[in-house]
Amino acid sequence: MDQNKINEIKTLLLENNQESIKEFVSHFQPFDIAEMLVELDHEEQLVLISILPIELGAEILEYLEPELQYKVLHRIKDNFTSLLLNEMSSDTIVNLLLSIHPHQAKKLMEFLPEDYRKKIDTLMKYEPDTAGRLATVDYIAARINWTVDQTLQHIRKVGQEAEIVSYIYVVGSRGELVGVVSLKEIILAKSGTKLEEIIQGDPISVSVDMDQQDAAEILSKYDLVAIPVVAQDHRMIGILTVDDLIDVIHEEATEDFQKLGGSQPLDEPYFKNSIWNLYRKRIGWLLVLFIAEAYTGTVLRHYEDTLSKQIALSFFVPLLIGTGGNTGSQTVTTLVRALAVGEVQFKDMFKVFRKEVSTGVFLGISMGIVAIIRAFFLGVNIHISSVVAISALFIVIWASMVAAVLPMILHKLKIDPAVVSGPFITTLVDGTGLILYFSMAKLLLHI
Repeated sequence: MDQNKINEIKTLLLENNQESIKEFVSHFQPFDIAEMLVELDHEEQLVLISILPIELGAEILEYLEPELQYKVLHRIKDNFTSLLLNEMSSDTIVNLLLSIHPHQAKKLMEFLPEDYRKKIDTLMKYEPDTAGRLATVDYIAARINWTVDQTLQHIRKVGQEAEIVSYIYVVGSRGELVGVVSLKEIILAKSGTKLEEIIQGDPISVSVDMDQQDAAEILSKYDLVAIPVVAQDHRMIGILTVDDLIDVIHEEATEDFQKLGGSQPLDEPYFKNSIWNLYRKRIGWLLVLFIAEAYTGTVLRHYEDTLSKQIALSFFVPLLIGTGGNTGSQTVTTLVRALAVGEVQFKDMFKVFRKEVSTGVFLGISMGIVAIIRAFFLGVNIHISSVVAISALFIVIWASMVAAVLPMILHKLKIDPAVVSGPFITTLVDGTGLILYFSMAKLLLHI
């Protein structure tokens, strides 16, 4: 955020010119105002939120971290706290209440109406990272026996509180989801038409215990703006909206990137993590991989005689193990993403294996040719050059084979393949690649 804008709003707050403040913030989106608010002193934050319209203030709060949300709601006047809290979306409230101390959460819950409090309490009981935990109860539901006129009257009455009005969720007498109609269909239908005459087929929905990433994939697959969340008895619990699931996709992608690097994923943004926390997240896998990599030294020691007879072989050790590790990393990164988005499944293992090995053959031939050229410029004789080229071919093929199989096996075992695939593949290929290289040298050079 531009520091000049921060200074300008600080000046306006100091002058306590409410009209000027409202005029100033009217030129910004709620997200931009939230970024400005973070840069203000706490007292300035309270003043700014108190001045703004409740709807705008609640939307700004939704962009803040739970800790700051609570600091504002806790310090502001009770009547403002109640209005702001009841204007915020239910999924944001759930996240806030679960992020603060239970005593603090209990106090905030008192500002919510009893029936709404019960809905929030229900959402809080679902497991983390599930559709139920992420759902919002701010949606429009209509009874199946209602007419279009009755439904439109209901939309006008409660639509202001709903997160979206694009879809109307049609429920039965027990609250079970029976269909979904769009606002367009309702507007275009004749006034006396009943909703049961408009709804078609079984509605697309997700269960409360479905993983949030799987729910995001379903939403994306069907190009929906929102998707209903239902309990085991098909009773409607809430909805997931596209903006929430975009955040899920972003979080999951960030987590996978961090795991592929051999580190535990960070729970908070980078700059909010202390040096100690970064150390703690990284040291575990780093030690495991360090110990695993130690067997590379064992391999080198085992082939000490081979190296002593042909010193030139040592020139290509970094080249070959690096090539094997890079090949494995390329393959595993591609497959981890394909598994994550459902493009590849365990039953496709043979097809994947065949495709990756075929690709590995072409890559290996290319790397073998480059290896011969490199050996020529180093002045190495043709026999060692041949060993290096053939070794490069087999190491690339071997790396492709391992990287094609390991992620799929881990995925089948319900282990996130991103956790160990990248660094593990590199470590495994380093040692086994050396064995291939020196075995090939002993065989072809007769040493």
